[in-house]
Amino acid sequence: MTTDCTLQRYLFQGPGRREIVATFDGGRISSDGGLPLVSEVDRRRRIVERFAACFEDSRQPGSVEHSVVELLRQRLYALASGYEDLNDHDELRTDALLAAVVGKADPEGQTRKRERDRGAALAGKSTLNRLEWGVASEATQDRYRRIAISPEAVDRFFVELFLDAYNEPPEEIVLDLDATDDPLHGAQEGRFFHGYYGHYCYLPLYVFCGRHLLCARLRRSDIDASAGSVEELERIVGQIREAWPETRILVRGDSGFARENLMCWCEEHGVDYILGLARNPRLQARLKPAFERAHELCEQTGEPVRVFDEWMHETLKTWNRKRRVIGKAEITHKGENPRFIVTSLEGNARKLYEQIYCARGDMENRIKEQQLDLFATRTPGRLMRVNQIRLWLASVAYVLLDELRRWGLAGTRLETAYCSTLRLKLLKIGARVRITSRKVWVSLASSCPDQDLFAHAWNQLQRAGPANV
Repeated sequence: MTTDCTLQRYLFQGPGRREIVATFDGGRISSDGGLPLVSEVDRRRRIVERFAACFEDSRQPGSVEHSVVELLRQRLYALASGYEDLNDHDELRTDALLAAVVGKADPEGQTRKRERDRGAALAGKSTLNRLEWGVASEATQDRYRRIAISPEAVDRFFVELFLDAYNEPPEEIVLDLDATDDPLHGAQEGRFFHGYYGHYCYLPLYVFCGRHLLCARLRRSDIDASAGSVEELERIVGQIREAWPETRILVRGDSGFARENLMCWCEEHGVDYILGLARNPRLQARLKPAFERAHELCEQTGEPVRVFDEWMHETLKTWNRKRRVIGKAEITHKGENPRFIVTSLEGNARKLYEQIYCARGDMENRIKEQQLDLFATRTPGRLMRVNQIRLWLASVAYVLLDELRRWGLAGTRLETAYCSTLRLKLLKIGARVRITSRKVWVSLASSCPDQDLFAHAWNQLQRAGPANV
C-alpha cells in the first residue's frame, strides 16, 4: 500500500497581494546546467579516465552497474559543482543531467537491475564510499573494499597531466612548495596538536607549478614543514626531466623549506632554489647597516623605504657551505620589517626578492581554492589513507576546473577567477532536462547573465579537437 504524501508548500510574501508559493515538484530540472562544460574538458583531456587507471577493480564484473570511471566522474563532477558530502548523492543520483555527463546510457535509470534503484541512474553514497577504502592487499578478501588505489600511479598521474599541458618544453619552470593546516575535529589517525596553527590538524604538503597541481600529500602534523619534500622533489623532478631534459627548474618555498638536505639536493642535481630564511640575531645584525641607510632615506622622503643587501652567509652548525643570502631592510609606517631569503640564483637582489620570491604568494591562492572551493579539508575519515584519497579527489576536481579556466576562458574576465566564481558563473545555471530516444535536451535558463562566457568556453573547447568518448 503506497503512502499518501502531501507536497510541502513554502509560502513567501510576493508582489502586492500575491503570495509566492514554492514546492519541489518541478520535475526533471537541474541546478547544474553548466556541467557539460566540465564533462567536455574531462573527455578532451581524458582526466578522469586516466585517474581511474590508478585504481584496481576486483569486483565481480557481472554484478557491477557502475564502473570506476563512472563512480569517479559522479564524485568529481559533484565536487566541482559544490556538493562536498557523500550524503548529497542520495538525491543527486536521480539527477538526469549528472547521469548523462557521467556517461550513463540510461540517464533516467529505468533499466536498473533492482526495482528499488529504478529512477536513479547513479550510485548512492554507500557505493561511492567504496572508492575511498580499498587497499590492494585487501581487495580480493573484503567484499566491500574491492576497489583499490595505487598511490604511486596517482603521483605519476598529476605530473603527467602537467607535462601534457605544454605543446613543447618550456625553458624554465618554478616548483612551489608549501605546507598548510587541515583542521581536525575528531579522533582521526595521525592527528596531532600543532603549536603554530593552534589546533589539531594534518599538515599536507603541496607542490604547484603555476596553477598546475603536481603533488598533494597528506601528512601528520608532528613533523617539520619540509619533511618528505626532498623525496617528492626527487620523484617529480625525475619525471619532468625524463620528458624535458633541457628545462631549467627552480624550487621556491618559504622559510619552512630552507633546510640543509633540500638545498644540498638541489645543488647536487642542478636545480636552482630561492627560499625564505627565518630571521635570527646574526642575520639581523648583518642587516643593521642597510637599516641605517633605510632610516636616512625614510627621514628624507617620509615614505616607506626598502633597502636590500646581500652577502655569502654560513651558519654555525647546520649548513655545510656558504650560500647567498639577500636581506630586505624595510621601514613601514609600523616600523622595521626585516626579511631574508637564501638562493642559488644570480642577479639583482631587489629583482630576485620582489619579482621572483614574492610571486610564490600566488600558490597560497591555489591552496585556498583547494581547501575552500573543492573541500580538501573534508577529511573526517578514521584512517589516514582514507583521508588521503579524499584529498586526491578534491585535487582532481581542482584540476578539472583549472583546465576549464585555462582552456575555455583564456582571454575572458574569468581567466584568473577563483574556482568558486567559475562554479557560480558557469555551472550553477538552472536547466530543464528532456530525454528522448536520441538526445538529452538541456534548456538553460534564458535569464542567465553569463551566456557570453558559456558560449566562449564552448567555442574554445570545440577548437581543441575531437573529444574522447
